[in-house]
Formats: sequence, C-alpha cells, structure tokens
Amino acid sequence: MKLDITSAHSTLYSGEVDSVTLPGEMGSFTVLRNHASLLSSLTPGKIVFRTVGGAEDSVEIQGGVVDVDNNVVSVCVY
Repeated sequence: MKLDITSAHSTLYSGEVDSVTLPGEMGSFTVLRNHASLLSSLTPGKIVFRTVGGAEDSVEIQGGVVDVDNNVVSVCVY
C-alpha cells in the first residue's frame, strides 16, 4: 500500500509499505493492506512503518490527521 506523510513544509515519506502504526486519539493502531477506509486525528508520538523490503522506519510527530482509502494512507502532520 502507498504511504504519504506530509507536513506544511515538506514530504517526510512517500513510498510503498507493508504496515503503518499510528498514534491515534484512542491509542495506537496499525493499518495493513486492504484496511477499511477511515479518518482519524493523531496525537504526539511516532508513526512506525515497515517497508515492502522489511526495513522498519519511523517519523516523530506532534499531531495530525490520517486518511486511509483504497490502500493509500495519507498522513498530514504538524
């Protein structure tokens, strides 16, 4: 699935991933391929994602929103 993490100033990550774990308002949650569509606010914490090659990476955020739809995870952070 495609993951795009952007801020007002730049693109922090854009690429194919197998999974992404996000810090949601009600706790962390993981999105996998073919996840149901959702829209959620995000709290301060880490976005952790595993690339298709198996490498794990993360981005520290202060908050934001995520939209999941048709295997595209779009995250706007601040």
